[in-house]
Parts: sequence; structure tokens; C-alpha cells
Amino acid sequence: MNKIKTAVIGVGSLGQHHARILAKHPKSELIAVVDSDAKRAEKIGSSYNAAFYTKLEDLKQKVQAVVISVPTPAHYSVAKALLESGINCLVEKPFTSTLEEAQELIELAKRKNLVLQVGHVERFNPAVMGAAPYVNSPRFIEVDRLGPFDPRTSHIGVVLDLMIHDLDILLTLVKSKVIGLEAYGARVLSDHEDIAKVRLKFENRCIADISASRISMEKYRRIRIFQPDSYISIDYAGKNLKIYRKKRDVIESFSDIEIIKPKLSSQEPLYHELDHFLSCVQEGKQPIVTGEHGRDAIELGLEILNRMEF
Repeated sequence: MNKIKTAVIGVGSLGQHHARILAKHPKSELIAVVDSDAKRAEKIGSSYNAAFYTKLEDLKQKVQAVVISVPTPAHYSVAKALLESGINCLVEKPFTSTLEEAQELIELAKRKNLVLQVGHVERFNPAVMGAAPYVNSPRFIEVDRLGPFDPRTSHIGVVLDLMIHDLDILLTLVKSKVIGLEAYGARVLSDHEDIAKVRLKFENRCIADISASRISMEKYRRIRIFQPDSYISIDYAGKNLKIYRKKRDVIESFSDIEIIKPKLSSQEPLYHELDHFLSCVQEGKQPIVTGEHGRDAIELGLEILNRMEF
């Protein structure tokens, strides 16, 4: 197949990595980068022998697919303009600022028959992908996502900045409707919640406890899944996975438990995400992380914020 002509809109701390991968990916020809900072655009564009612009209008008609990695408040306007121009889009998380914006983009992509993928990159974490086949009727899930404060994301709180990854993962793994939630937060370094503790209750009786903090000195990102026949431990950051599963109904000793360590891909999650996006564009198929998934994660995140006690 011919290479897809690609571009990255916003080449800051995350966007530069999208550009790095797209510049070398065998399915992609990185045509250009766009950033409001002219020096930044020139630096990244020149590094990968791509054109560099400061205005979105300069890009149209030149590419087939783009990654949108601008600040969240601009996701809607940028994605709308590109979709209207017939360009397939991967929009970083959180998808949009409002549910109305998300729904409009979903409908626009459908009308135009374009690929619209949302950048919930943890779906492509090798440990998460490896765990999925073993998840069956989870009863209790614990999630911890901690990291250092980044002033670039001070315009939103930790729920929509960090926890939203885990909300998407939970909705995917549990496959049940949320029927109850408790949420607690604290503002420490910004005007938004910097620490959040949430308990979700699902219709199938699964309970999920989620912790997110952006005032930790180190990154700690793990999820533990407890189900009738097994315990699953996922280390997002280390891309490690272990499954402890019963060999028999009655456990008499530790030898009655098998420890499974699936062989995982060593490729970075962002590569898997972009590879999937490019394949969807080439083959005209729906991505595994659709606009609807991005919308649903936002909807749950906004409900958590609405119910949060400080």
C-alpha cells in the first residue's frame, strides 16, 4: 500500500513523539507539523525533513491523516476544521471539553466517512492488551495513577488529565453501566483537583476504586483486577503483567495456583496506537478507540467532577 501522508498539529511534549514515530513508520510519510510557536514548529519539522507551519490553513489539501495534540480547549475547533476538509483524525485525550462538542465531531466523521480515533494510549499498552483475554467477570478493581505536577495541564484537573485513561480502561474491561459513584478531591497546587479518589459501582456488581494524583515525585501507574478465579496485576509504566489463577476449585497450597506471565511486545504504546490509526485509514475500518469511547470517558469524568466533594 502507498504511504499515508500525515501531519501532527501541536508538537509540544507529546506531539513531538507523535512526529518522531510518524516520521519513521513504514505506513506514514510525515508531510508537515503545525505549531503556534514558529521556532518549535521549525525545530521539529526540520528534525524530520517535514514542512512546518504556524497556521492550520497552510496544511489543508496536503495530507490524508493528522494527529491533533494541541491543548484540550482547541481539540474541537481543530478537529472540526480538518474533518470538514476530509482529513482523518486522531485526537488526543481528553477528546473534547464538552459532550456536545464530542457528539458533533462523531457525527461529522460519520457523514464524511472518516476515521476518528481518540488518543487513549493505555489501550495500546502491551500489558493492557495482554491482560484483556484473561479479564472475565471482574468483581473488584483497584487503580493507582500518580505522577509529578506539570504546569502545562493546570487548565484541567487530575480527573480529565490522568484519571480519564483509567475511566476508559474500566469501561472497556468491565463492560457494564456505572450505577453509582463517590468522588473526593483536593486542590493543592492548582485551582483544580490535584488529587482524586473515586469509587465506581457497576450494574454487574463490580466495584472499582480509583486514585489519581499529580503531586507525586515519582510515576506509579498500576491496576489490580480481582475476579472469581484469578488476580491480575498490571504495571502500566513498566509494561508488566502477571496473572495468578486457580488450578482447581479448592486451594490447598500455593502449588494450586498458576502464575502466568504472558510475553509482551517491547514496542512503545504510542507506536501501537499510531500503527492502528494508520491501518484504519488504509483499510477504511473503525478504530478500537472511537469517538464514542472518548465521549463516554468524558461523560463519566464530568459526572465525577459534578459529584466530587472537597
